[in-house]
Amino acid sequence: MTETRESTTVVIIGAGVAGLTLGNFLLRNGIDCIVLEKHPRAYVEQRQRAGTIDGFGVRMLREWGLEEVLAGNPIPESEGGFYIDGQAMPIDVDDDNNESLYCPQQVLVRNLTEVFLRDGGDLRYEAADVTPQNITTERPVVRYQDADGSAKAIDCDFIAGCDGFHGVSRRSIPASALTQHSHEYGYNWLSVLAAVPTSPSGMAIHDLGLAGMIPRGPQASRIYLQCSVDDAPEQWPDERIWSELEARFGCPVSTGEIITKQIVPLRSVVFDPMSYGKLFLLGDAAHIVPPMSAKGIHLALHDSEIFARAAIRQVKEGDSSLLDSYSETCLPHIWNYQAFATWITDTMHNAGFTGYEGEFRKRVARAELQRQFTSDAANKLFSELAAGTN
Repeated sequence: MTETRESTTVVIIGAGVAGLTLGNFLLRNGIDCIVLEKHPRAYVEQRQRAGTIDGFGVRMLREWGLEEVLAGNPIPESEGGFYIDGQAMPIDVDDDNNESLYCPQQVLVRNLTEVFLRDGGDLRYEAADVTPQNITTERPVVRYQDADGSAKAIDCDFIAGCDGFHGVSRRSIPASALTQHSHEYGYNWLSVLAAVPTSPSGMAIHDLGLAGMIPRGPQASRIYLQCSVDDAPEQWPDERIWSELEARFGCPVSTGEIITKQIVPLRSVVFDPMSYGKLFLLGDAAHIVPPMSAKGIHLALHDSEIFARAAIRQVKEGDSSLLDSYSETCLPHIWNYQAFATWITDTMHNAGFTGYEGEFRKRVARAELQRQFTSDAANKLFSELAAGTN
């Protein structure tokens, strides 16, 4: 089979939040790039995933001239409530610097895609067998097959691996060149997508476990229920889901059609370093945070901005210093938010169900939560981390 060969400055593997944000940043600064995505466009734009764009992300997108991607149906994060043992808590979070939005990832991805294509971006869906090669040379190459089966090869200066935790980018790096730091939590989430309005909206702590009901649109809600690591979706019939959700919130809940249900493992992962040769890892390809922290999009956007500035500096000024220090720049920020993610995940789950670490840890977690309601200093730190400004 004859191979078609071409070249560009940056090949971006993956058309999720990190890849499309990076693509838009580069495109607007005159840096040639090609985005390769293995799935069809309809799949990517309809894939239901949770998402919060914190204040850092909102301001960053505005600063790069991408405020329009925040349009659609994001919902102000402050609309959610907080319940302990069925009692609504009057938590007063400092919102002076917090412009966070609930924004399902598919909404943000759809908006980023439309802007990228409108502005002339090169985005190729259904790219099969994507294979980064020669990544330690001056001109690496990315090979793939397009939708009609034709063989393609793209010579480039840099490869941005934005294809998630299970993508090909990180697997292209020798295992001996990476250190994986990981932590498994002692519980999972049952994640449910339901075609119902969100009522109540927020998070609930209860002896039965943590619960969450988060808006995903006018008639769609994402429901989370803390469950055992051994649970399977079959153990959660619809009737049990609605019953436990109501019990954990301590008030009536909207009920209706359940569209999907799955078990979500809770884990924290960091790979170090985040680059190898001319291949750079961004977003979930480099790290995972538990969804309780709502920092997945934050870290993806942060990585994208750091890499974009580094690539622009290299191309326009011939200065490789920011690219050389990409990993060292990103990792302290990532560990800061891993610390936040671990703290809020353990605190929220231990404050309810006692089956994991016992009554002592439950009371400690309750004391930590109470501090958020009574201490201005504790509330300020939480607010800074929630807004992504710390």
